[in-house]
Amino acid sequence: MKNSVPLRILNKFQPAAEVPFHAESEQQLQDLFAFLKTWQQRVDISERTPRRPHVVTLGDYWLSQAIAQNLIHPVKTDHLTRWSQLSPRWQTPVRRNRQGHLDENGQVWGVPYRWGCTVIAYRQDKLDWLPQDWSDLWRPQLKQRLSLLDNPRETIGLTLKKLGFSYNQTSLAEVPQLESELRSLHQQVKFYNSTTYLEPLILGDTWVAVGWSTDILPALSSHREIAIAMPTSGTALWEDVWVCPALPEPSASSPLTSTLHQWLDFYLQPEIALQLALLSKGSSPVLSASDAKEIPESYRSVLAPSPGILDSSEFLEPLSRELVKDYQALWQQVRSQV
Repeated sequence: MKNSVPLRILNKFQPAAEVPFHAESEQQLQDLFAFLKTWQQRVDISERTPRRPHVVTLGDYWLSQAIAQNLIHPVKTDHLTRWSQLSPRWQTPVRRNRQGHLDENGQVWGVPYRWGCTVIAYRQDKLDWLPQDWSDLWRPQLKQRLSLLDNPRETIGLTLKKLGFSYNQTSLAEVPQLESELRSLHQQVKFYNSTTYLEPLILGDTWVAVGWSTDILPALSSHREIAIAMPTSGTALWEDVWVCPALPEPSASSPLTSTLHQWLDFYLQPEIALQLALLSKGSSPVLSASDAKEIPESYRSVLAPSPGILDSSEFLEPLSRELVKDYQALWQQVRSQV
């Protein structure tokens, strides 16, 4: 998460803040979620206890758990001047009920400021064709040359997408070809990993890798042989959001309250959107078409995809407990294949 709040952008905000503003970064979103739980559990603050933050980054994936466990409180968007200008596409994932389930009439639990997606990375020097969609992962040329995320939600999801279904298909049993397609895909895979999947691609041990855009985009500048493709049938989306920990709130007239509203609004400024995309390699939900032209062509299709591809892409919705078990059972069954 180090570059999700680029120093250059933070420095632009500092002069406008009514109270001193300090930002700290962590490596992973899951660390921030764990800290939310720890902060809530601590009653007494000693010198050895880190100060509790007033605003924290979370991924939309963690929202349901954070809400259900009372780790965060809703955001008062009536104080945000730019909230109403944000597309429903980006508002929908943060509208939840008190149980953390998606609800179009629910409260707003976070303010999205950056988004990314699952993409295909490939070695231009190893292939005489260009991957364009998920179906290309099944090509015979990629047998034992493919890296996949060690993540059943993503891998089963892209297979569903390849078959013309939604990432959020509510019944895997209704897709009779799913297991056979996954078995075929498994035969292609040389390496499953969700953290170091780029290393085999860089070394040439694999020729294609599926991964997250914010991991892959920074690698393009130092590895010119690697290119990136946004699947034409659509892909999985995620968004980083600002959330407010469930701590005693300052009064409405407090300078701290004003500064928090300033911060949440700050990232929704169009003039910040392009800088965020260029510096953090994560797109902004308010990036304009004209600003998108300023993004280098090598990764413009990912940070500013065509409306058609974006419309076909989906946020990964929370799964029921029963469906989680179905995913795990299918994943284990396919992965046990020799």
